[in-house]
Amino acid sequence: MSGPAAGASWFQRFLLPGFALKAFIIGGGYATGRELAEYFLASGPLGGLAGMVLAMALWSLIAAVTFAFAQMTGAYEYRAFFIRLLGPGWRLFEMAYLIFIVLVLAVFGATAGAIGEAMFGWPGFVGAGLLAIAILLVTSFGETMVERLFKFASIALYGVYAAFLILSLSRFGDRILAGFETSAPSDGWLTGGITYASYNIVGAVVILPVLRHLTGRRDALIAGALAGPLAMLPAILFFICMVGFYPGIGDETLPSDFLLSRLDAPAFHWLFQGMIFIALLESGVGAVHSINERIAGVADARGSSFGPGARALFGALLLIGCMFVADRVGLVALIASGYRLLAILFLIVFVLPVLTLGVARLLRTPASPSERLSA
Repeated sequence: MSGPAAGASWFQRFLLPGFALKAFIIGGGYATGRELAEYFLASGPLGGLAGMVLAMALWSLIAAVTFAFAQMTGAYEYRAFFIRLLGPGWRLFEMAYLIFIVLVLAVFGATAGAIGEAMFGWPGFVGAGLLAIAILLVTSFGETMVERLFKFASIALYGVYAAFLILSLSRFGDRILAGFETSAPSDGWLTGGITYASYNIVGAVVILPVLRHLTGRRDALIAGALAGPLAMLPAILFFICMVGFYPGIGDETLPSDFLLSRLDAPAFHWLFQGMIFIALLESGVGAVHSINERIAGVADARGSSFGPGARALFGALLLIGCMFVADRVGLVALIASGYRLLAILFLIVFVLPVLTLGVARLLRTPASPSERLSA
């Protein structure tokens, strides 16, 4: 199994894991604000922010332990990680994870199709097809191309969300201030924060391939601590904008479209829709790349290779099955009905073991002398 790349930059060691975690989490409901309304706005403006801070802290904690365990054991794809963490029980995680991947890729395809239909009047399969092609182009060329996407797309996404906040403050900043001054019950912020954190933290496993640049446990802990804020920052900026129309915006199917119509900035509306497509691309790339790296790890152990052609072929089959076939046969609705059960299962087979067994292993295995000297 390959170790950390020689001469890894500070970006690759400390920021790339957080950018990758954000890339996986942001697709779908996060980018449109629907998840933020569902899990946080119901607790009021201040309660919602408290829930987001809690979720961010939990992401940092779980990511730090996950990254440190992966670095210590040299497990940079989920199969190797769970074999070292759970032994034979790793198959239980993979079963849940593969079902989860089918669901999220199908949802991403449906969302991309809706964007294409809304912006250009295309049939839904056209937008989904374009997303699938873009995912294949990125993932076929392996780690380097994936990391470039996470880097440059993240910079663009943070810029768009920052511009969203600035425009919102300039157009209806008085409403935002009034929203935060509104007396509203904050009940449920604790449950909302824990639920949302648990729902998405599987992303820490999805992004294991980008951890190969870590040079030691110190890198892993710092990268994990930063991952929570990097993943949550765009959500906090967007949530602040949503507060200007609290509580009514909580009932909107797409809070992003509601706010964009209030901004009355057609060019920015197009830019934001393009950003959502990029967010879907990032999330889809993270999901497909994690499966590719799992297969590559098995191929490497058997002395064979899993090159660009094989990655493209497998990725195409995976995306066709998830984005098109699953939706047509109703598998998406079937899986979605058990989605919260999957979240509970991830808590049982990932979060609890890594925070108990993983922490115990880390405490029993001190950092190497070279790591302590460089710390």
